[in-house]
Amino acid sequence: MQQFDPALDSRAFRDALGAFATGVTIITTSSEDGPVGITASSFASLSLDPPLVLWSPAKTSNRFVYFRHAQHYAIHVLDGHQQQVCNAFARERHAFDGLDWNEDEQGVPLINGCLARFDCTQEAVHDGGDHVIIVGRVTQASFRPGIPLLFQAGRFVSIKG
Repeated sequence: MQQFDPALDSRAFRDALGAFATGVTIITTSSEDGPVGITASSFASLSLDPPLVLWSPAKTSNRFVYFRHAQHYAIHVLDGHQQQVCNAFARERHAFDGLDWNEDEQGVPLINGCLARFDCTQEAVHDGGDHVIIVGRVTQASFRPGIPLLFQAGRFVSIKG
């Protein structure tokens, strides 16, 4: 096992973090520029009572401003067959063309066909170095059986169901 100082070798630090497989999500919100989405793997559960989740966008993202102050947003857990959706939102904030989606009462875009969805209101935002940690209170959640889209070591991976 390779040892290193993460403060001195950021590439090795990224590679070590990449050893951890994560699910892939799309976070969506409404904006003055229309519906906005971003691909994120930095999603985690935080609390059952109250129901809280968190995710962490990079401060350098050109979509950061949309999500830092978003009072309402939705976190979509992607199904294993939704790699194209992930790639589209990784490139473009308005990647809704051709998707089956609708808006909730706050105007938040909701992508249909995902494995799970968490409708959230912003609970708190904390500084986290070059990212912020956005805590959301889950106001509604939905899910279905399936196998998630996973990302590990810079590539998509799958598991057998």
